Amino acid sequence: MATAQVNGSNADIEVSQATKLRRMLQDPNKLVALPGVYDGFSARVALQVGGWDGLYMTGAGTTASRLGHADLGIATLNDMRSHAEMIANLDPSVPLVADMDTGYGGPLNVHRAVTEYIRSGVAGFHIEDQVQSKRCGHLQGKELVGLDVFLSRVRAASEARRRLGSDIVIIARTDALQSYGYEESIRRLKAAVDAGADVAFLEGLTSKEMCKQVVKDMAPTPVLLNMVEHGATPTISAQEAKEMGFRMMLWPLSSLAAAYVAMKAGFERLKKTGIFGTPEELSPRFLFEVSGLKQSMEIDEHAGGSAFANGA
Repeated sequence: MATAQVNGSNADIEVSQATKLRRMLQDPNKLVALPGVYDGFSARVALQVGGWDGLYMTGAGTTASRLGHADLGIATLNDMRSHAEMIANLDPSVPLVADMDTGYGGPLNVHRAVTEYIRSGVAGFHIEDQVQSKRCGHLQGKELVGLDVFLSRVRAASEARRRLGSDIVIIARTDALQSYGYEESIRRLKAAVDAGADVAFLEGLTSKEMCKQVVKDMAPTPVLLNMVEHGATPTISAQEAKEMGFRMMLWPLSSLAAAYVAMKAGFERLKKTGIFGTPEELSPRFLFEVSGLKQSMEIDEHAGGSAFANGA
């Protein structure tokens, strides 16, 4: 639980990050902006930049960074939960929304997954209607479960939330657009909201006109925009998304794409010249400070330790 101010007063109360996220979604004029992070260091860099409403743990990035594989449903609940717990607790004042794929099985599996996400400090998650052997929403050839199975996942998630007395935000994602069309996608999302979902997520929107339409058709339910540049969805800025009426926006591959460009260029330079060419300001100490060195030193000092008595 983190301390948060209410109405700008000095009175502090204990507010979970799930509650904080839920309150942001209650503001009809706010777009909750969440950059995608794929590991602890990318999360630290996003936190250093600051000014975000929260962070988003991408499933594709988690699979790539932890397992070295493409987003093809390979990551397990344990992979995803432990990764989410680590990121959520780097700065417990910043809400984390995390991918939960298909929920990793039947209703009991979904119930367990949601319970573990809640206990790990996750503020919100999205769960989808693909089959267990899923794939990235911007790839072709996706297979979907029936609506009854999708709704059982949402109901199981809602029941887990109720049993734990949590405010965790449930985001219902459908990948039905590619195979079944727009009308079926809306039907699935509306049914998911009736089953307990808080936010609607139509993956793979193919035009700006469709973006505007889904917001209109799902009103008053908040709608999420998944901004995967060079994927199925046209590139849309945060301001444009807000004007369209979206209430939450993810950039899932933002840090992963940036890391690839920088690392590839660095490795190619190292191979060619024998020198990596790290900028002078990026000393080991600087990188460690991004990763919480100062906080660790303060913890040790306050506890009476002497590990950093002579500095670090």
